[in-house]
Amino acid sequence: MEGKSKLGLLFFSVTAIFLSLTTALEHQTLVLNPLPNPPTLSWPESVSETVQPDPTTSTDPNTLSVQLHHLDALSLNKTPSQLFNLRLQRDAVRVKTLSSIAAAAASPNRTARGGRVPIRGFSSSVVSGLAQGSGEYFTRLGVGTPPKYVYMVLDTGSDVVWLQCAPCKRCYSQTDPVFDPRKSGTFSTIPCGSPLCRKLDSSGCKARKTCLYQVSYGDGSFTVGDFSTETLTFRGTKVGRVALGCGHDNEGLFVGAAGLLGLGRGKLSFPTQTGVRFNKKFSYCLVDRSASSKPSSVVFGDSAVSRTARFTPLIANPKLDTFYYVELIGISVGGTRVRGITASLFKLDPAGNGGVILDSGTSVTRLTRVAYNSLRDAFRAGTSGLKRAPEFSLFDTCFDLSGKSEVKVPTVVLHFRNADVSLPATNYLIPVDSSGSFCFAFAGTMGGLSIIGNIQQQGFRVVYDLASSRVGFAPRGCA
Repeated sequence: MEGKSKLGLLFFSVTAIFLSLTTALEHQTLVLNPLPNPPTLSWPESVSETVQPDPTTSTDPNTLSVQLHHLDALSLNKTPSQLFNLRLQRDAVRVKTLSSIAAAAASPNRTARGGRVPIRGFSSSVVSGLAQGSGEYFTRLGVGTPPKYVYMVLDTGSDVVWLQCAPCKRCYSQTDPVFDPRKSGTFSTIPCGSPLCRKLDSSGCKARKTCLYQVSYGDGSFTVGDFSTETLTFRGTKVGRVALGCGHDNEGLFVGAAGLLGLGRGKLSFPTQTGVRFNKKFSYCLVDRSASSKPSSVVFGDSAVSRTARFTPLIANPKLDTFYYVELIGISVGGTRVRGITASLFKLDPAGNGGVILDSGTSVTRLTRVAYNSLRDAFRAGTSGLKRAPEFSLFDTCFDLSGKSEVKVPTVVLHFRNADVSLPATNYLIPVDSSGSFCFAFAGTMGGLSIIGNIQQQGFRVVYDLASSRVGFAPRGCA
């Protein structure tokens, strides 16, 4: 009898453990935090205005690490709700622009590489796929010798590095004084015959000896000026002869930052230009500001690669070299694969249509309409016990969670080729107002391009290993 009792107890224990693991696969607890307050902008002196290396970081010249801050920190005197609505407005413009550029690149009648049309009367066409605000995260870095410190947006959806330069024909308002290349000992214009100038879609060299560049945006913003080389300083680490646009004619909605550091896959992006020094590797970790006071960060070099990252191959789009395409093959909700979501819905075809990109400047993940509808229906089925709320902006699945401190929600797992990425609950059920409304943070798109946005990337160290043509996700990677 005693043996049977022990056997029965063992069976009960194994069953309990199995049920516990099954429950963990199916549901997780969401602690309900409100919309975050506007972030305060503070940079240690060693990070901003001095050229001395920060003693708390690695002195390895082949490693670079800097803090990132969300664009909200440059938007003054706004409430949390106002900031969130502005973010959604920027998001809508950006998604429309990225989708139109991908579609134009796939068009047989495209006018230039990527189908991008130059500004009238200007012969060069380094035209970026970015929208209003240019991106969502920025850092502070030094430009020139001696370095003058400015805020620069970092963005995976663009290649060109540029900033506003004096003298200005037209310059938008920025937080710091406009960079004056005449006061730098390392500034150099690029001749029209240079290989760097030829990397532009077409060189702006009519009746000129030096190279011109142009970047235009989906909201009508643009920057035009001299294509040049200059030294950039990150926390005391100098990176010399970076090809960048020195913009004397800049118009648009760039929200206080001086310019942009392009992190795309193209020939003129910062990771490509510095590939020899940093081994074509970088990573970032974007912090969920509603749950953590830690800063976000970006790392360049071999130390950017996390040991705990799960990798998926990068896919090349022969029609468009800027974006980071990955292979999404399915999605699970509550521990079960969602029927109707298959790899064929996200396939990048030989003409450049469709596909899935990772983007640091898009906030809300967009999925092709059929895939989104299936995902939404599965999530609604798993949250039938939660009180529904009206739709909000682009979100069609919202809940009234007022008066609660936490709720159980179904798990959501993105299945990439060779990498299953299990999302924290805060990455897909998010606060949208100050009255306890939370919404499912995915949306559908009528276009063929799907985009994995930064809300879904929060808390992961996202590793871009271009040397091995792969992207990795390391959970809890912001520590």
